Amino acid sequence: MKTAAPAAVVIGVGNEYRRDDGIGPALVAALEDHWLPGVRLVVADGEPARLMDDWADVPLAVVVDAVVCEPSAPGEIHRTDVSLREPADPVVETHAHSAGSHSLGIPDALRLAGALDRLPGRLVVFAVEAADVGFGTELTTPVSAALPRLVEAVLGELLTNATERGKPTAATAAGRDVR
Repeated sequence: MKTAAPAAVVIGVGNEYRRDDGIGPALVAALEDHWLPGVRLVVADGEPARLMDDWADVPLAVVVDAVVCEPSAPGEIHRTDVSLREPADPVVETHAHSAGSHSLGIPDALRLAGALDRLPGRLVVFAVEAADVGFGTELTTPVSAALPRLVEAVLGELLTNATERGKPTAATAAGRDVR
């Protein structure tokens, strides 16, 4: 029996054993405390084929990843709505590169997904500037401090998506912090 496709997917990209590269998995863990009907939560390593499988045919995909920037502002959150770009060249343009252990990143997955017609209806990427992607399980202080803002931003995207789809959910009826 086939299950209904979710209205949205949130993909936390990263490695929880590489300090700030764990911001994606930390976001997914934080969202598990919220009641989000129709939303699938996924932790991924950034491998392009897996990302395509996770977001294909979903109206909204929100991807969160750590980035290393020069110059750096650890904890800074960058939002890119990829669906506003030309479909022929869906590239996340930043002055950064993905952090941690995934050598191929979201831009590679987007190019491949575009070529294979496996893009979501809308894709929003949140990139969080990392301070340290060395070995360890704790987020640095500035990235940890950014997590509540990141949770609110992602919940806002999900709320906007639910409202645009015209389907009332617990999130739209009672606010974003629904448990």
